Amino acid sequence: MILHFYFARRFLTGFVLISAVLFALLVLVDMVEQARRFGSYDIGWQRIFGLTMLNTPATMNLILPLIMILATVVLFLSLARSSELVVTRAAGRSALTALQAPVMVAFIIGVMAVGMLNPIVAATAKRYVQVSENIRAGGASALSISHEGLWLRQGGEQGQTVIRAWRSNADASVLYDVTFISYAPDGGPIRRIEATSAELEENSWVLTGAKSWPLEVGVNAEGNAEFFETLTLPSNLTLDRIRESISDPGAVSIYDLPEFISQLEQAGFSPRRHKVWLQTELARPFFLVAMVLVASAFTMRHTRFGGTGVAVLASVLLGFGLYFIRSFAQILGENGQIPVILAAWAPPVASILLALGLLLHAEDG
Repeated sequence: MILHFYFARRFLTGFVLISAVLFALLVLVDMVEQARRFGSYDIGWQRIFGLTMLNTPATMNLILPLIMILATVVLFLSLARSSELVVTRAAGRSALTALQAPVMVAFIIGVMAVGMLNPIVAATAKRYVQVSENIRAGGASALSISHEGLWLRQGGEQGQTVIRAWRSNADASVLYDVTFISYAPDGGPIRRIEATSAELEENSWVLTGAKSWPLEVGVNAEGNAEFFETLTLPSNLTLDRIRESISDPGAVSIYDLPEFISQLEQAGFSPRRHKVWLQTELARPFFLVAMVLVASAFTMRHTRFGGTGVAVLASVLLGFGLYFIRSFAQILGENGQIPVILAAWAPPVASILLALGLLLHAEDG
């Protein structure tokens, strides 16, 4: 147990140090990108830094498998240079036995990434979109899906407009049984519109079968109501922005995903992408374990054999290859070409079996 704790501590130390270095580099790079993206809005360095801190956790979550590979490489290269790995093998410890501690730490990190980092990334990603949209459009455009239907909010210089629809078509281009409530810039409601359907065209909503009520103080709303067969309302929303808000599963916490999937189905949208994302997140600890096994298969060797650089490069390239296969399988699952479970769980399981095969071949020939 002492040896296992020693290997676990060394692996965890390397993981933390590499994560800290990459986090600092990502902050510097992303600050430059945010300054370029919002340079024409004159928002100041404080807000740029705030946007960077909101956007960086999502990138760290994305490169977590790479960090795991690098931490494994650092661990076993340091053990090989100090001959500790040779002593461990001479004491009768097999390669798989020596890997128990790093694998367990990687699995725990994966569980923490799913249970703790995922909600943080979802919250920061959602906040980043809200702040960036507020800077660009002068008013935040938000989307929410609940048991009461689909909710949208669009903003501009003329005030905010809240939109509620009971359902929509599959691509969110047409809303049905829709209500528009317009607010003045000072915050008070000024008009309510109900329509049979609303179709989003270029820079405008086209309403069919609409009825409009004025909501001004001292005005009889029903007596001054107007009927329109077709009514056009200006909008700063686009189909791409609505679809992106709906289809980005990374902006929803894993704890809220099952309910969100149910709400998507009730609203008429396809929840397949969110189902694939949910299963992929649940399979993440096993994929991180696979990255440890892949890296160890190439680096659990003494440095006197030479070819250390080639072995490190091979482990990183194989890790990238497996990550690409995982992403490709995820896309196939989102498009409905393969089952959801197969798209999420096949790459981690196949990666673990491949790495175990390489380790057993190196161990026993």
